[in-house]
Amino acid sequence: MNSSAIGIGIVGSGRAGMIHARNFARLVPGARVAAISDPVAAARAAATGELGGVADYSDYRALLDDRSVQGILIAAPTALHHEITLAATGRGKHVFCEKPMAMNSAECDAMITAADKAGVILQIGFMRRFDDHFRAAHERVQAGEIGDVVLVKSCTHGPTYPKPWMFDLAQSNGPLAEVCSHDIDTVRWFTGGEFTEVYAIAGNYRTPEARQSHPDFYDQILLSARISNGPQGCITGAQGVQYAYDSRVEIIGTHGLISIGNLNAGTTVICTREKELRRPAVVSWTQLYRDAYLAEDIEFITAIREQRPAGVTGRDGRAAVAVVNAGNRSILERRPVGVTNEKPGK
Repeated sequence: MNSSAIGIGIVGSGRAGMIHARNFARLVPGARVAAISDPVAAARAAATGELGGVADYSDYRALLDDRSVQGILIAAPTALHHEITLAATGRGKHVFCEKPMAMNSAECDAMITAADKAGVILQIGFMRRFDDHFRAAHERVQAGEIGDVVLVKSCTHGPTYPKPWMFDLAQSNGPLAEVCSHDIDTVRWFTGGEFTEVYAIAGNYRTPEARQSHPDFYDQILLSARISNGPQGCITGAQGVQYAYDSRVEIIGTHGLISIGNLNAGTTVICTREKELRRPAVVSWTQLYRDAYLAEDIEFITAIREQRPAGVTGRDGRAAVAVVNAGNRSILERRPVGVTNEKPGK
């Protein structure tokens, strides 16, 4: 074991948590997984069995007391992000928090303030900023190849059905948070501006089991936005579409267009005797953004070592949460809603 490696504690051993855990354990230079916490015993056992040689805790507070842990990765439910971050920064631990950052702007502000006071890194998990295709497109936009950006359209349609805990918007903030946080950040990143007003409509088209118990739950959303420096934004999000994991972006400029993403999982095309062309589709975000997850994990360790802010900060996470809150209000009130961007933090 490399004694100089930065010890990372994984809080939450679900799909996202284990993607990061495998990266820190095997692929990120100068890092190691020191501990895992998860209240579900079976999930915790599976994670420690796979990784081997790591401490395991049922309570994240015990993990934070572990001196071998210097930074943590939070992949717990969104409603817990705020309290875990405050506890971690209070113990001087660096924090990499998966999106969505928190439930509301006030929680985000408290997280940012706590990290600043403790002098620790607070990074938010917007991995698309680390994807090679997104980065290449951003560089071309910055170089002016399509002129001034006038519209960014971003969609995320997931094939799997929402989990029951997501039905309660008070606990999840709905698909606008769980699915579309990346789209919100994408619009901000490519326009270089802030959301000032949104209008959102939504509906439950695929999740009948939620209609009676949670009538405000939606599995499909369309959001349009005004951006502070002039461009427009358009976001669509969906759960349970079944056909593929669909993540695509269009950046329209005054004299050009850049598009990112398609449904194809590779270059293999099958031509059948029925005169049909068939090719596999992308089935999961874990497949599509595998390298981007690794790049953002490397960024977290590099920021800790270089004692500098991470490439995606609490300010970016807060901005997305503010849009989520405004969008959900717009759905309920059936009208455009302004986005509050004061006190954005660092």
